[in-house]
Amino acid sequence: MKYKNEEISEADLYKKLGNLTKNKDEWESSISDVAGLLKSESSKIQAKALWMLGEMGLQYPDKIKEWVPAISDFLKSVDPLFRERALNALGRIGRADFSLIKSYWKDLFSFAKDEASNVRLNFIWASENIATNTPDIYDGYMEIFAKLLNDPDDKVRMESPEIFRVVGKRQPELVKPYIELLTKISEIDTNRVVRIHSLGAIKAFQKAAI
Repeated sequence: MKYKNEEISEADLYKKLGNLTKNKDEWESSISDVAGLLKSESSKIQAKALWMLGEMGLQYPDKIKEWVPAISDFLKSVDPLFRERALNALGRIGRADFSLIKSYWKDLFSFAKDEASNVRLNFIWASENIATNTPDIYDGYMEIFAKLLNDPDDKVRMESPEIFRVVGKRQPELVKPYIELLTKISEIDTNRVVRIHSLGAIKAFQKAAI
């Protein structure tokens, strides 16, 4: 995908990015072009580029390394959309190669208390991605996710048990202290999805603990 030195509208560029999303064979050769769009004057294009770089980084972590600092800079944005997209991208990249995002990892936990619910949601998603291949690093941090089980936003509460499922199936000892809480939630929470996901986390723990 080429965009430099071209007169192209936001709509056409967004369409090009959409087409690129479907053409994964072109991803490896397009990473630098997409990364260049992080400096776009269009917030819509920047947000799309952030998301794509996360997906590209999952597939080609060795090619995304130089762009990780630029991606992480968006964590400081006042725009919650940028914060959530940056979290998601770092999560996907960290799933492929934790070493690439290690220096930013502890900073991610501050977003568990972000004022924007979608940012808190993407913090959980990012953590799930990272924990898929490096669950041991969450030793000492699960209490942060336990608090999100009582988040005022339904979407956040629906996703919160999933990090316990992901970690529990790999490092059950990290989830064991929260099984009683998850059991209570699975029985009395008013949200059906929260109950189902809590039960799923319990079952993953039980299977791994055998």
